[in-house]
Amino acid sequence: MAESPEQDRLLKRINELAHKNKEEGLTTAEKAERKRLRDQYLKNFRASFRSNIEMMQIFDKNGKEVTPEKVRKIQRKKGLRDD
Repeated sequence: MAESPEQDRLLKRINELAHKNKEEGLTTAEKAERKRLRDQYLKNFRASFRSNIEMMQIFDKNGKEVTPEKVRKIQRKKGLRDD
């Protein structure tokens, strides 16, 4: 899954803070920033992953669709499926 520019930016800053933490430690403000950035990164990751799963269709070797009903129901609700 390709990272968005926002995810790249968040990850870069998270890594900067991780390196600084190993070398010299973080201030209270930096620790709060690290937590906020991690939470935002995970929120974005989960939303992206959920979207990918909800858009997915699965087919068996014979070409028959075997997408789980739970996913089909979500797709119908979002107007992505008309069956």
